[in-house]
Amino acid sequence: MAKSRMKRFVVTIALAAGLSSGGMAWADKWSEKYPIKEDIPGPASYEATSKKDYSGRTLTILTHAIPVMGEPTALHAKQFEELTGAKVKVVHVPFGDLFQKAMIPFQTGQAAYDVMFYGSLWIGDFHNYLAPVPGEYIGMPQMQDVTRNYKDVAIWEGRMIQFPVDGDRHYLKYRSDVINNPELRAKYKEKTGKDLRVPQTWKEYAEMARFFNILDCEGDGEKNYGSAEVVARDNLMFSAIISRVAPYAKHPDVKGGFFFDLETMEPLVNTPGWVEGVKDFVEAQDYMPPGGNNFGLGDEIFSFGGGQTLFSYSWDDAFIQAMEPKSRIRNLVGAAPLPGAHKVWNRKTGKWDKFETPNRAPYICWGWTSAVAKASKNKDMAFDYLAFFANPANHQSDLLVGRFGVNPYRTTDFDPKFYIKEAGWAPDVAKTYCATLSGMDKSRNRVFDLRVPGVNQYMSSLAAGVSKALAKQLTPQQAMDEVAAEWKKITERLGKDRVRKAYATVVALEDNLR
Repeated sequence: MAKSRMKRFVVTIALAAGLSSGGMAWADKWSEKYPIKEDIPGPASYEATSKKDYSGRTLTILTHAIPVMGEPTALHAKQFEELTGAKVKVVHVPFGDLFQKAMIPFQTGQAAYDVMFYGSLWIGDFHNYLAPVPGEYIGMPQMQDVTRNYKDVAIWEGRMIQFPVDGDRHYLKYRSDVINNPELRAKYKEKTGKDLRVPQTWKEYAEMARFFNILDCEGDGEKNYGSAEVVARDNLMFSAIISRVAPYAKHPDVKGGFFFDLETMEPLVNTPGWVEGVKDFVEAQDYMPPGGNNFGLGDEIFSFGGGQTLFSYSWDDAFIQAMEPKSRIRNLVGAAPLPGAHKVWNRKTGKWDKFETPNRAPYICWGWTSAVAKASKNKDMAFDYLAFFANPANHQSDLLVGRFGVNPYRTTDFDPKFYIKEAGWAPDVAKTYCATLSGMDKSRNRVFDLRVPGVNQYMSSLAAGVSKALAKQLTPQQAMDEVAAEWKKITERLGKDRVRKAYATVVALEDNLR
């Protein structure tokens, strides 16, 4: 994911650096040398990998800059070298350069890199240049543990061509100490006549955020605010707007496209469901912190994670920031599904449908992934490296290092006991976190990213249009009409049939055809 961002559980420096275990008795010879709790038996374990002999061969890896994903890439590359005798060259580049750094060698037929780590939504541009994951790796227990959503993200036209290493999604974060405070609940009830609870819809989210905006919820003399959101045009705002729009525009009974009508390839971004979400996003500026309408991802992380706002939504970062050992709101936060909507646009009938139980549409957003280049002459070594990178021992260790950017994507990652024991989370926090994340796999009304050729062009256009609505230069409808017109031009330029063929793979995921 374009997540050149601080990430996830900074629980202990000892784990990251492979230092002393602080008195813990290590279980095996591998944990004495490497920063794992113990080697876990399997075809890609330390023991199994040490029996490989790649002496005299060189593996070249393209990855993100250190630390996010770049640091674990380099750590496990060094380990792989020591275990197998291979020489591993790791090339780190900033996120802004990562797409072109991979794409140019692809297009010129060069085998510049054997392994690439990159944003999973680029599969629409990269798929012709990636080697399918061999059956022996798909059959590994560690791969079988990958959840449905992240297997789906790795598959193109029925074949797994990306190797899962990370799991990302958007979900709601909230201050549980505020929501559950008896005095504040009474004030909210008196003012609104409604119960204060975890918001079930975006309208309810807005009502609560407005109520608490500029209140001193903690009695510390500091104002709190309603919501921290990713609003900056060139800092992942396009993903925020997808979360806002999804429950209004993703009708559970209407198939054939969320971004486009698959049959006609007419953009849907200016239909009433999309426009309603943009309206909410524009109005949310009223309950953001000072400067909040220019927040990028880092600002959102530290605003909610630092206790400034009641709500937030996006990737795991803000939640994990709040749960760091020294955080003043550690164990005072909760996780929940993204808010839904009581009305959903039905583009088949041209009318709003009413839902007594709010419609929800989990956003399985893009994150880090990896792949092996089809042109690589070292595919055996490349897939062995990726399997080793993601083996259970490394994965459990990497989950506990916030800056690594490795998030839950396996069934076993959603056991609350892991976070209670290894990260020191309160049981109720661990339970809401695991239930929220694992619950997304059960949804039949999911939204995925627009994984088509030229996705960066489409998302840049979307962000530009929404920015005009935020700045009140255009109404939400005018702004989205402009985006739709630009999307038509992009599609014609890229080739309608080419984009439709790629988009069909997204629709197959969203319509549960696979």
